[in-house]
Amino acid sequence: MSKGLFISFEGTEGCGKSTQVRLLTDRLQSLGHRVKTLREPGGTPIGEEIRHTLKHSKANHAMTAEAELLLMNASRAQLVREIIRPALAAGEIVVCDRFYDSTTAYQGHGRELDLEKVKAVIDFAVGDTRPDLTLFLHVPPAVSAARLRSRQENLPFVRDRIEEADQKFFERVAHGFGVIAAAEPQRIKSINGAQPVETVCAKIWELVQPILPRIGRW
Repeated sequence: MSKGLFISFEGTEGCGKSTQVRLLTDRLQSLGHRVKTLREPGGTPIGEEIRHTLKHSKANHAMTAEAELLLMNASRAQLVREIIRPALAAGEIVVCDRFYDSTTAYQGHGRELDLEKVKAVIDFAVGDTRPDLTLFLHVPPAVSAARLRSRQENLPFVRDRIEEADQKFFERVAHGFGVIAAAEPQRIKSINGAQPVETVCAKIWELVQPILPRIGRW
């Protein structure tokens, strides 16, 4: 049995995940916890190459939904075995920006692949490595779309193939996350990501603090 703690962040585009991952990581480290912060797809040299192929490559326009599903989970399988399991065994806190719930939402509901087949691929990739807590940040579709536009306009442009999907795709993804969260309320905690950053951060801490290993200075 692992000695560490595994926390994943999930949500649609523009929900504020990356900001909250950074804030939580900083707070945990300031209290003396050893934290491994990861992202999906990616997190390993192999995974980062897969991430480029999935999201940024100029040659990925013809990628099928099935190939996308398998590549996502190839990156995940490497991340679990190379980084996550050793970190948990060493008693570290793993904070991951997306994990397998994103695959169920994006490739299952969004790409409309067979959910049982999606689950089988995920199960093969992760085995019994599952988050102890999943923080699902949700925002209204209009907020998500506006934040995505702002990000694309204000940051140096890097093409993201997944962000090129149409609005119906993202509506299916949002619905999928809702279904996933409703099915596992003990693990998945929903948070209104449209609130001020400080409010979201405080809510996350309310959920994380009680399950932390009894180390650090809190």
